[in-house]
Amino acid sequence: MKIEYRDQALKVLPWVCAKCGREFSGKKLRELTVHHKDHNYKNNPPDGSNWELLCVYCHDNEHSRSLEAEWQNASHADTGKKPVATHNPFAGLKKLLSVPDEKGKDEAE
Repeated sequence: MKIEYRDQALKVLPWVCAKCGREFSGKKLRELTVHHKDHNYKNNPPDGSNWELLCVYCHDNEHSRSLEAEWQNASHADTGKKPVATHNPFAGLKKLLSVPDEKGKDEAE
């Protein structure tokens, strides 16, 4: 009988999420998933070198980040240009921090 890679991972790796550090046991163990470091689900070495155990939340986050990165790379591949920031949050800062001159003080008083 072939041992599934999740069962093997649970035998060779500690029952701790590699991202958030939560420990798992008992019924909560089902929330611990196997993440393939190279994102190739067919690469399952018996020593576990391509696996890390992640809780379901960290696993979803890990895949969301990689999907978003792929999407961003694909959306900019057509133009060959990187996105340019158009917003400057500090645009009016100098004016806000400047001290009014003496003429402005007299008028204010």
